[in-house]
Amino acid sequence: MNHADARSADASAVALPETAAAHPTGPAAPRRGGAAGPVALVVGGALSVQFGAALAVLLIPRAGALGVVTLRLTLAALVLLLVCRPRVRGYSRSDWGTVVAFGAAMGGMNVCIYQAIDRIPLGAAVTLEVLGPLALSVVASRRLISLVWAGLALAGVVLLSGGGFDRLDPVGAGFALAAGALWATYIVFSARTGRRFPQADGLALAMAVGAVLSLPLGLAEAGTRLAVPSTLALGLAVALLSSVLPYTLELIALRRIPAGTFAVLMSLEPAVAALAGFLVLRQALSATDAAAIALVIAASIGAVRSRTRPAPAH
Repeated sequence: MNHADARSADASAVALPETAAAHPTGPAAPRRGGAAGPVALVVGGALSVQFGAALAVLLIPRAGALGVVTLRLTLAALVLLLVCRPRVRGYSRSDWGTVVAFGAAMGGMNVCIYQAIDRIPLGAAVTLEVLGPLALSVVASRRLISLVWAGLALAGVVLLSGGGFDRLDPVGAGFALAAGALWATYIVFSARTGRRFPQADGLALAMAVGAVLSLPLGLAEAGTRLAVPSTLALGLAVALLSSVLPYTLELIALRRIPAGTFAVLMSLEPAVAALAGFLVLRQALSATDAAAIALVIAASIGAVRSRTRPAPAH
């Protein structure tokens, strides 16, 4: 995310984390001049997403992983629907199919990543998750250098797993990888939604779809615990930190910096997640884990830069 939902730039050119391609409004041409402001917005959005995820970990004992997903998506959908007030008439069946697929990918991605962070450290989960967008970028690229970045990312994953995912909990690692695959799907349908729906209307509608799909799961796991006032308050904080606030910050930033610069910044998200896990959850990283995360970040940045750099003239 789940996180980012404001990019109608070609999603295949961006290897990002959860917030990487979901706002259905296209950025205006980048402004010349100081980029410190937009960069601060992007970094602020990444911090918001991952500290929201860390808060979600604290909420899981109250509502369960599926209950947290339901709270996050439902409350974020309500906020976005109230703010955006999207129109629902005048769209084709194909348009609605696209936004439903976008919402389903969003919901599935959130279900998987919260199941993952319930089992493995936050930094490791986000590192594995980011492999989905990275793989999408590598596959979409026609450059041989992309194979180097893929190999670097694979080396990071092997290092993170310690030669076997049993060190991390194989179920948690599997959920994180599934979240990455759904994230790649989410990026593709985010871009398509951005071309079919104005402003952030598609995001608001897709968020509502994800909320509806997750509601039965959350109710089955948590039931009336979702209605406890303190749980609702924490759920609203997660929704604002992990969805509404970062999406807004990124939407503003994308109007002032190139998508490639944005992608490089977002590639740092595993490090932000590790920091949030350490500060909020006291999840310390070993030197090996830190090196593994650094390898995946380097691979992500390299893939983004090689994907967005113009090919040399012949």
